Amino acid sequence: MVFMIFKESKIKGAFEIQFEYTFDKRGFFMRTYDKELFVKYNLDRNWLQENHSRSEKKGTIRGFHFQFPPFAETKLIRCIKGAVLDVFVDIRLNSKTFGQFDSVELSEYNKKMAYIPRGFAHGFCTLTDISEVIYKVDNVYKADHECGIIWNDKDINFNWNVTEPVLSEKDKKNITLKEFREKYKGIEL
Repeated sequence: MVFMIFKESKIKGAFEIQFEYTFDKRGFFMRTYDKELFVKYNLDRNWLQENHSRSEKKGTIRGFHFQFPPFAETKLIRCIKGAVLDVFVDIRLNSKTFGQFDSVELSEYNKKMAYIPRGFAHGFCTLTDISEVIYKVDNVYKADHECGIIWNDKDINFNWNVTEPVLSEKDKKNITLKEFREKYKGIEL
């Protein structure tokens, strides 16, 4: 059995990971992490923290979040309840795909996972009421190295398909991609 299928995103370095699982009258079983396979695809990281977020309402948007070096983070994201549209934007300095985005739907039903490398701004929108996301990160959280790009940035031009999003006060104050580029140029890794 293969256990996991790694599919690279249209943006180099990010991956959608599909699980193979067994199902019987008791339920299902699947392996959600296999160091050997992550080493094979050069995606192995020393995961330092695991976070769990719960959103109560459909249309909740969290993001686009990232941390500056030396606390930039790789994220391994999975939705265990409900469904989310996971979106990531390349903000790596000198990247040919700077400012471009890709997305993947993650849900308890499709059992997919997203691998987002350092140098990306990351966010998601809940597609159902009560959505829970678990994600591993390979660096520690540092509030003074945290930043965000506004969810509805006109230069990114991502269609969240939400008319009245539920947002945190902090996410309402995120900067634009243009402001980020003018002030920081990009994330140098």
